[in-house]
Amino acid sequence: MPIEETLFHETLLTFATAMVPVLELRGAIPVGVAAGLSPAAACVAAILGNMVPVPFIMLLIRRIFDWLRGNAFFGPKIERLERRAHLKGRVVRKYRLVGLMILVAVPLPGTGAWTGALVASLLDIRMRHAIPAIFAGVVIAGLIITLLTAGVIHLF
Repeated sequence: MPIEETLFHETLLTFATAMVPVLELRGAIPVGVAAGLSPAAACVAAILGNMVPVPFIMLLIRRIFDWLRGNAFFGPKIERLERRAHLKGRVVRKYRLVGLMILVAVPLPGTGAWTGALVASLLDIRMRHAIPAIFAGVVIAGLIITLLTAGVIHLF
């Protein structure tokens, strides 16, 4: 298999992993590095992949929630998800775009681009303001995870 084809597959794997909720770029960068990408290449692919769902989430999440709310199975889950998003939105409400960026930048479970897009949508933050803040948060989280993955930063 030619090296270009292998690089393409590794990059595509990293890009696609970053689009998955919960994993997002926090999981995609280690996956990319483990697959053979350099930490910098894995970071770039993960940042781009993590940003792909953001506009779709912001445009469609309220409609999807309204549609699912009528279902006996999904209704309570949607209510719980919205409550959690509003709780996470406290920092965002207080600091607005900087708060949104911080929410996305903290590389812990329950934060990230998906949560940031959900919170921005539920708090009626306009897409043209939210996307740059989410992108900045994703870049910061990407740099943190890349440094951790590359062994530049040691937690323990």
